[in-house]
Amino acid sequence: MTTSADRAATPEENLGERSDTAPLPATDTAPLPAVDAEAATTGTDRSAKGLAERVVTRLGAATIAFTLLATIFGALFTVLTPPFWGHDEITQFGRAYQVAHGGFLPQRIHDDRGIAYGGDVPSSITELMGYALRDYSTNPDEPDPMVADPARYDQLTGAAVSDATEPVWFTNTAAYSPIPYIPAAIGIRLGELFGLNVGGLLLLTRFAGLVAYLAVVGFGLYALRAHRVQWLAFTVAVLPIAVFQAGTVTADTMTNALAILVSALLVKAMFLGMRLGRVEIGALLAATIMLPVSKPTYVLLALLVALVPADRFGFSGWRRGIPWVFAAAGALAFAVWMKIAAPTGDGMGLMRPPHQWHSVRPGDQLSGILRDPPEFVHVFGESIALRDQRWFSQFFGELGFAYVDVPAIAMLACLLAFAVSIGIAERMTVPAFRRTLIVALTMAASVAMIYVTLYMSFTPVGYYIIDGVQGRYFVPLAIVTLAVLLRWMPLRLTDSAGKTPTVGPAVTVLVATSVALIAAAAKYYTIVWG
Repeated sequence: MTTSADRAATPEENLGERSDTAPLPATDTAPLPAVDAEAATTGTDRSAKGLAERVVTRLGAATIAFTLLATIFGALFTVLTPPFWGHDEITQFGRAYQVAHGGFLPQRIHDDRGIAYGGDVPSSITELMGYALRDYSTNPDEPDPMVADPARYDQLTGAAVSDATEPVWFTNTAAYSPIPYIPAAIGIRLGELFGLNVGGLLLLTRFAGLVAYLAVVGFGLYALRAHRVQWLAFTVAVLPIAVFQAGTVTADTMTNALAILVSALLVKAMFLGMRLGRVEIGALLAATIMLPVSKPTYVLLALLVALVPADRFGFSGWRRGIPWVFAAAGALAFAVWMKIAAPTGDGMGLMRPPHQWHSVRPGDQLSGILRDPPEFVHVFGESIALRDQRWFSQFFGELGFAYVDVPAIAMLACLLAFAVSIGIAERMTVPAFRRTLIVALTMAASVAMIYVTLYMSFTPVGYYIIDGVQGRYFVPLAIVTLAVLLRWMPLRLTDSAGKTPTVGPAVTVLVATSVALIAAAAKYYTIVWG
């Protein structure tokens, strides 16, 4: 392999320069590749190979690979993960159940410990929740499996969903809007309609989230089907942590999916300079409103739609302002929901050990940041020094509340996939320097929002680090951040003829990500079930 460089934009380029405004082709249908001489003379190739090539050209290799891998391993994690062992799955399911029955706003509940939010859940489900909580909180030493009694899970999941209900505490998820819970809520309602037992209801709820992840992310990859950068988006979408979460009940499933969709379309329009099709425009504008209220820390990613040149949408005249209108609507939806959810912050301390229940005070933390910024910077620095290795491994996968880190071979395989997919991506010369700089600063600000949010909503006053930060929170920002890197990094992988290879790198990425998922699933099963 050799490397080559491309022309870099200079700081003097501005937002109105030709590199951002050149006429662009519509891409509702990707151009078909040239056919070989035999096919040209004999007509369409009707062989199995010819059919496969047409399917890959039409749908995109990364789209097909994602659908297969995410379906197989997402379903595997759905079945392998014990009930309510996903990330905050007890409180995530509680919020989803509340949304499924019309409880869209946070609901205050009685709690002798202090301020609390939650809602009613069938007693037969809360019994399973209580057992799961005790089981994953009291793990035996190796080599004994984490699950103490599989038969007890069979008994609890086989019970009918009771009519009697009892309140469940979920202050942390009560702060989320109903939007990311729509798939799970649909799964719950369908489970009730079909009269499923407790285990069947939970599995259907998990599968509903997985289907939504497949559909939303699959469309994002489909939009990139004619471009090599599709493999970079694919690598992010099939990270073990992303697939694991897609197989459990969590708002992060839909949040990750929307973020990947937005990122893929932003890369296509802004960094590749391609005009979006009508369906792609509709999806991007809708996600601009949905993503900020799915998880507030990613609001700035959604608002980048305002930086996409109007001609990438095919807009002219008064319609040039449409992206700005949707960006403003997304920002407004974000502000409104933040106002609605603000009171839940006063109850977040109950997630911590008893001696810290009343030490999480968002107002005091905010005033501390404003009064003594150097102290906050010091705490931030301490957090990086003491926790950055955990965030790195968690980016690839810390699987649920079993806290199983994916094995080293999985991380190495993912890193190989990233190296190859970055190396073969397009040169991204379209956006001007200033526009790219704005995107880079937006990504930096989004990362800062993650730290500030957890400092205010989860970290005790006076604590020595910013607590609660996890590597999985950075996954939704990965694609656009790497696109900025690709814009400023001219090096690419080429063969001896100076051309960028396609088939070999695609196979390498596919094999590497498959190895990562197989290794992660095998380790999880071994540790959890024995």
